[in-house]
Amino acid sequence: MATINPHVNFNGNAEEAFNFYKSVFGGEFSRLVRFSQMASSDFAVDEKEANKIMHIALPIGKSNELMGNDVPSFMGTVNEQENRSKIAVIVESKEEADSIYHGLSVGGAIEMPISDSPWGSYFGMFRDKYGIEWMIEFNPSN
Repeated sequence: MATINPHVNFNGNAEEAFNFYKSVFGGEFSRLVRFSQMASSDFAVDEKEANKIMHIALPIGKSNELMGNDVPSFMGTVNEQENRSKIAVIVESKEEADSIYHGLSVGGAIEMPISDSPWGSYFGMFRDKYGIEWMIEFNPSN
C-alpha cells in the first residue's frame, strides 16, 4: 500500500521550523542534508546557501514522514500565505489532538478552534507561525 507524506518548502528557515515540529511530535530526524553536502564540480553551491537544508525528514507515527527543504534563492521565494493545501493529522485521542493542536498553533493564526465538529469528530484548523496550514482531527468512531 502506498503512503502519502507531505513535503513543505521554506524560505531559509526549514531547520528552525523542523526543530519546532520535532518539539511537538517528538522523534529524531531520519534525514538532514545541507546544500553544502551536495556541492560538486557539476553542482555549484553559493556560499550563502551552503548551510541551508536541501532535504529534511521527521518520522511521525508508524509510517509517515513530514519532509521539507529550503528553496534556493535562484528559484525565488515561497508564498508563505498561500492557501492551496493543508497538512491533516489524524490522531488516536482527544488528548493527543489537544497536545498537537496547542503545540503547533503557538504563534500562529487559528482558523477553527479545536472542538467537537458538526460531522462528529474532534477537529481544529490553523496556520502555524511558519505559514504552514494544519488540520488536527480525532474521530471517536474509528
